[in-house]
Amino acid sequence: MDEQSTVYEAFLMLETVDECKNFLADLCTPQENEALRERWKICQLLDEGKYSYREIHALTGASLTTISRVGRFLNMEAYQGYRSVLKKLKEKEK
Repeated sequence: MDEQSTVYEAFLMLETVDECKNFLADLCTPQENEALRERWKICQLLDEGKYSYREIHALTGASLTTISRVGRFLNMEAYQGYRSVLKKLKEKEK
């Protein structure tokens, strides 16, 4: 296993929300964790399609640059990581 895949494999081993929360608390600084939570909230709000970037800024306090970046990755980048997780969450809710 190469060094880069190690952290990805670690994430795949997490089984509960608490395990993930604790792992991220150890792995990231409080500011990094807050940035991750903020980006995920932005992603969810953008996916709802009801809010403008300025409204999301007002709701989250996130910069317009961060909101734009999340929007770009949500809608235009090839990775589709956000879309993949959003799809799985929607399927789970059914």
